Amino acid sequence: MKWNLRLAAAHREIWKASELQRLLAEHGLVISAGKMSGLWSSTPASIKLSDLEVICVTLGCEITEIMTPEPENVTRNTTTETPVGKAAGHSVPSAAVVPRSRGTRSLPPR
Repeated sequence: MKWNLRLAAAHREIWKASELQRLLAEHGLVISAGKMSGLWSSTPASIKLSDLEVICVTLGCEITEIMTPEPENVTRNTTTETPVGKAAGHSVPSAAVVPRSRGTRSLPPR
């Protein structure tokens, strides 16, 4: 995924990370200066969906404006051993999971 937070902010005349940090705090998302700097200057390794939602609301944008898919960066598994059912687009049936009784504990409802 390509991270475009600075570009999305710039389209809304927000030029500084501290300015966006203040706006996010007004919407209930308090971010430390260090975390804000990381979001502003580089692609985060992970981000909470709730935080992403606040960012989108604050900027008044869609998620696709902040994050852009880059499918060419996805590596494919090159092994040729693929289950027949999955290769044909069908799910492979698995054995049913049946919980066992453990002493006096009851089984979960069905």
